[in-house]
Amino acid sequence: MITVHPNSGIPPYEQIRRQLQELIHTGQLLHGTRLPTVRRLAADLGLASNTVARAYRELESDGIVETRGRAGTIVAFSNDQARSDVEMAAADFAALTRRLGVQPTHAIQMVEIALREATA
Repeated sequence: MITVHPNSGIPPYEQIRRQLQELIHTGQLLHGTRLPTVRRLAADLGLASNTVARAYRELESDGIVETRGRAGTIVAFSNDQARSDVEMAAADFAALTRRLGVQPTHAIQMVEIALREATA
């Protein structure tokens, strides 16, 4: 999903940062998605770990990802308040359905019905 072009005039860490930011902003990586470890992504791309670590640090300083120690680096909530509220509600709903043992497909159907009724 991430590629680095060694002959580009853009430093590798910046290429990684831009690509991850784009994946997050387009919704291809959603809130709570766990990113590969620094070592794993560095190995996959054939880069030094420090290169990937710098990209992650810059994304974190922008509030785009959060580093949670042993839990890894995850996509953060949106900076847009309305979107952030919906993301948090979705995360809470997902946790509730998992706790109650509701199948994901059934939970999604329930959300679709609720959204249709709310807009009717």
